[in-house]
Amino acid sequence: MSGGSHIFGVMARLRRLQQVRQNEFGKSTNYCTEYRVGIHLQREVEAQVLELVDETGVLNAIAIDEHQPDDCVAVNQMVQNRVHNRQDLNREVVKADSATTRIPELDFEIPPFTQKGALSTIEGIIDRAIGGLEQEQPIRKATNPEVASKVEEFIEKLKKLKEVETPFTLIIDDPSGNSFIENPCTPQKDEALTVTYYKRDAKQDSMLGIQECAPEEKTENTIAELRNEVLKFPTNCPECNAPAETNMKLVQIPHFKEVIIMATNCEACGHRTNEVKSGGATEALGTKITLRITDPSDLTRDLLKSETCYISIPELEFELGMGILGGKFTTLEGLLTDIKELIVAKNPFYGGDSNVPEKYAQLKEFADKLNEIILIKKEAHLILDDPAGNSYLQNLYAPDPDPEMKIEKYERTFEHNEALGLNDMKTENYQQ
Repeated sequence: MSGGSHIFGVMARLRRLQQVRQNEFGKSTNYCTEYRVGIHLQREVEAQVLELVDETGVLNAIAIDEHQPDDCVAVNQMVQNRVHNRQDLNREVVKADSATTRIPELDFEIPPFTQKGALSTIEGIIDRAIGGLEQEQPIRKATNPEVASKVEEFIEKLKKLKEVETPFTLIIDDPSGNSFIENPCTPQKDEALTVTYYKRDAKQDSMLGIQECAPEEKTENTIAELRNEVLKFPTNCPECNAPAETNMKLVQIPHFKEVIIMATNCEACGHRTNEVKSGGATEALGTKITLRITDPSDLTRDLLKSETCYISIPELEFELGMGILGGKFTTLEGLLTDIKELIVAKNPFYGGDSNVPEKYAQLKEFADKLNEIILIKKEAHLILDDPAGNSYLQNLYAPDPDPEMKIEKYERTFEHNEALGLNDMKTENYQQ
């Protein structure tokens, strides 16, 4: 059928565009011929054969090279098979929905996304096209007999392809690179099968919903900028398990070291948590800090309690073990308040049906004494004993020594190292 006056017979005018240009790989390339149907036949054939375009339409598919370039990122492929006999009709075909199927001898084309992807054969592809054209034939015969006659003529040509009286070419052009025609000669080369790789253009990337990767921006953040940056990552609320967001920031504590502060605020239930992690390694020596609480200003001291720190108040015969309360960066008053809330307010034996009179009286006495310390009505000593050496209490007289605070360094015992997991940790000659 000639390209000047027929497509599906004389269903519409066609244009054949063939140009030669220099591609980015430095080789001469040809535009693949693409055939379009006129607007007046769009509803009849848009799902079966030709893509709609005006007379100024430009070709999409550009054959670039017969091998896939190593530095090509956005690559698609065109598979071309020359059918010589009926046995070739049985070749399996994987056709993605983004593929364009063409038979140049009949000026026949199935545009992308007009059919769903399918696993079929070459004969099955032809039968599917015939079925699509025959589906609307009764309506065409009733409304436009002339067009129906031309379509019938083209259907007969498609049917004759299955007889393979003359060889024909099946081309599957897939921008996604996910289509395939079987090679029955594998692992040997199939002389009738040609696979051409080429780089997608911007229009094809847009058709596939792919955006071009923007060049990575190289930012040179200073250490000061990194310290001021607040990192955010998704998490779940420890109380209601609703999605929440945790903020994390690196903080430099004066006269001490850097620590990592993490804070979570749940918008669903209002629960708030904050936790402190040491930003450095485990110290070579453990640290024991003893503070004599005598003045209200002592309650405003900044305090860093790591998760490995023991807390004790000798006047109350009170000790709090490692890991309880977790890591905290607060004030001395805040720490004493948290202890009171943990031991008294959150204690199930302090109130409700589980209330035991003896336990209640004992806990109430402890709460009263702790309140006296918070109100500076009673002097007391607070001891922070951290085997990892990562706890800190502010020196109000810094850089001079604090007369009310005593800091001791000590060698850890085997039990301390066992609790910290250091006995099983080998940092030297660990490959032996």
